Amino acid sequence: MRRLNKEQRRDSFRSRWGFKLACIGSAVGMGNIWLFPSRMSAYGGATFLIPYVIFVVLIASTGVIGEMAFGRAAAGGPVAAFGAAAQRRTGSRTWGELLGLIPVAGSLAMAIGYSVVVGWILKYAVAAFTGGALENQGVEGFTAYFNTAASAWGNTGWQIAAMAGTMLIVAFGIGAGIERANKVMMPLFFCLFLGLAVYIATLPGAADGYRYIFVLRPEGLLDPMVWVYALGQAFFSLSVAGNGTLIYGSYLAKDADVPEAARTVAFFDTMAAVLSALVIIPAMATAGETLTQSGPGLMFIYLPNLFREMPGGRVLMAVFFVAALFAGVTSLVNLYEAPIATLQEKLHLRRGTAVAVIGTVGLAVGLCIQGIVSGWMDVCSIYACPVGALLAGVFFYWVWGREDCLTQVNLARRRPLGRWFYPTAKYVYCGVTVAVLVLGAVNGGIG
Repeated sequence: MRRLNKEQRRDSFRSRWGFKLACIGSAVGMGNIWLFPSRMSAYGGATFLIPYVIFVVLIASTGVIGEMAFGRAAAGGPVAAFGAAAQRRTGSRTWGELLGLIPVAGSLAMAIGYSVVVGWILKYAVAAFTGGALENQGVEGFTAYFNTAASAWGNTGWQIAAMAGTMLIVAFGIGAGIERANKVMMPLFFCLFLGLAVYIATLPGAADGYRYIFVLRPEGLLDPMVWVYALGQAFFSLSVAGNGTLIYGSYLAKDADVPEAARTVAFFDTMAAVLSALVIIPAMATAGETLTQSGPGLMFIYLPNLFREMPGGRVLMAVFFVAALFAGVTSLVNLYEAPIATLQEKLHLRRGTAVAVIGTVGLAVGLCIQGIVSGWMDVCSIYACPVGALLAGVFFYWVWGREDCLTQVNLARRRPLGRWFYPTAKYVYCGVTVAVLVLGAVNGGIG
């Protein structure tokens, strides 16, 4: 194997906004589209939004900042970062690198499951243009259509196509591939969803949906499950798992303001979730219905059936699934980047070779789990993501060292973060990751 020096191996983002858009793309995903609106519907609209925003602010100002800064400080992914922290503390990298494999494996497992979902989205997006999906009449027809796609080996061609497109983007590298793709897909995602929201606002009955979204019911804040699910929604939406945000941070320039970037990512991720709610909840109201579904059932059965009954339904469905495809692909790219970068760092593989290896593994396993992807993703979200986030938080805020940690976080800032930051990140945020792990295990998932 040809060994490459550090300068040859490490790519980087070409602009600060390119980095921010890539991080926004990693955060904006199916949780924003098929889960946030249903959580708002189930837990009182604006009542749910209050604890959600509180947790977004907390996690973005500690966890997201930490993972970005940790990756940049170590100039590598989880294995390199955990190894560097371990060496600083004990003189040995080995134990840190071994623990760093946990979030890398979690990222790969999550990517494999997510690739199945992106395959479904691609199938529906194409069918919306060709009319295939609209041939199904009623909920029963769409249920049968989706069940076929979600069965074992039921969507193989579309999943292969989705994986091929994703791997092509990743193969071009950080600046020429990931950054460029996110600069196109993320603005288009927001434009398309904004267009859907504006159109649905013109339909009769949409006002009932807005009244539900924006009316506050203070008594709902006394329900502990409102806070539990708001925490889960914020945690998983911001993609803190010790892998994706950390690896993107490793490509960030030293003159970039990490806390400012984290605020931007949190803001646009929240806007994506709110936009989804402004599309889906009023759309249900136009049909005289309340939103009671979530997850794949909402996205692939009930919404297509609802769009079919609206004026311009075929166009609406096409716009919706193209926008969802952009959100899915940008998240999938991020999930695959951590294991790919790890192969480059540890085995000194060329990027194309690392992409081919991980892509082959991802596709082979992904095709085999088509019929059980729901259970696969539950295990990833309940256990892998919070464990990865906890490890990253512990290694950066506990093992790396207070002074060096603050130096990395405040790099390129005119004014350092206040005294609140370090104890909040070290104790509160790390405690939150434990709470997400425990609550997820007890409740069968909270995000």
